[in-house]
Amino acid sequence: MFNITAEELENKQAVHTATEIQQQPVVWQELVASIFQQKESLRGFIESIYAKHPQVRVILTGAGTSAFIGDTIVPELQKEHQGKVQFEAIPTTDIVSNPTAYLFKEVPTILVSFARSGNSPESVATVELGEQLIDEFYQVVITCNKDGKLAQNIKNDDKAITVLTPDKAHDQGFAMTSSFTCMMIAAYALFTEKAFTGNGTKQIIANADRLVDTVSESVDDILKFDFERIVYLGSGSLAQLSHEAALKMLELSAGKTVAVHESSLGFRHGPKSILNDKSVVVVFMSQDKHTRKYDMDILREVAAEESVKVVALTERNDAEVEKLADWTIPVNFGKENLSSDYYLSLLYVIFAQTLALKKSLQLGITPDNPSPDGIVNRVVQGVTIYDYKK
Repeated sequence: MFNITAEELENKQAVHTATEIQQQPVVWQELVASIFQQKESLRGFIESIYAKHPQVRVILTGAGTSAFIGDTIVPELQKEHQGKVQFEAIPTTDIVSNPTAYLFKEVPTILVSFARSGNSPESVATVELGEQLIDEFYQVVITCNKDGKLAQNIKNDDKAITVLTPDKAHDQGFAMTSSFTCMMIAAYALFTEKAFTGNGTKQIIANADRLVDTVSESVDDILKFDFERIVYLGSGSLAQLSHEAALKMLELSAGKTVAVHESSLGFRHGPKSILNDKSVVVVFMSQDKHTRKYDMDILREVAAEESVKVVALTERNDAEVEKLADWTIPVNFGKENLSSDYYLSLLYVIFAQTLALKKSLQLGITPDNPSPDGIVNRVVQGVTIYDYKK
């Protein structure tokens, strides 16, 4: 698995993390089959809310990686709905500390909670605040844990539904990997205006299946360069995905590798100063022709920095990209082009997860538990929730 022996995975406490990255195409298939079975009831719940109100606000929320799911898919959902429904990604960590800045009494709201465990204190508190502050309040809980507080608390609530991922997506490793991608697929399937058919999902699953088998070759070559800093760049939804990519490296390297993210255009406005001769820049290239022009510009710019190594992820082989980047990683191996950057994000993140896993092992860290001293925990601890009083 990823050119790592079973014995090494066991000895270095990496079995869960490696397995949970590698299993994603299989788990996605199981998830999609489950969503198809529930398609009418799930979509019916959402459409019934739309029918009741001339304006509906959908807040996609979570903490950490769970928050980045909403960040990544909101641009695509906003584009599809053209303002008919207002989609926003707001972390629970922001809502809990400043509820009246984000929760509005007279605006009908669907709160979409992303949760691996469903027990994070900020997630539970956000729901309680929504119930307290919003007159017409609805919930969608997308979770990997049917026994978590979020799922349990809405069992008898006719204004709420739960979407469960397959059991295997309830990651046992420290870092969220298959849980992230499964919850992202579930949310997109629920809210997309496009027909959620088997063809698109089959295409992405087939590409992911090949990618998990081949990506290690590029990753191993990249790791021959002893980088201490990594920068992830992208545009639109891929700029948001870069946040998750950077977090995976930061988490699994236990902070030993400095990992930052930025948009392709935003990088010049100060953040570029992080680059030194121990830096790798990863550019997530868009498939959109207009957006890609800006990704190409920053790729040219960072490639001109002789001391910096550059990785470009792109949908297909591209001669100009290959000329500029030290490593070019195409992710679409089929005949049909992918229809949006949403689909690309599911493939690009597999690379980021794999690179973080193998960098962790290179540094002598245990990926399944990169913080044995308890500085950070699989389910956040040490959070005090204060009662909100109007």
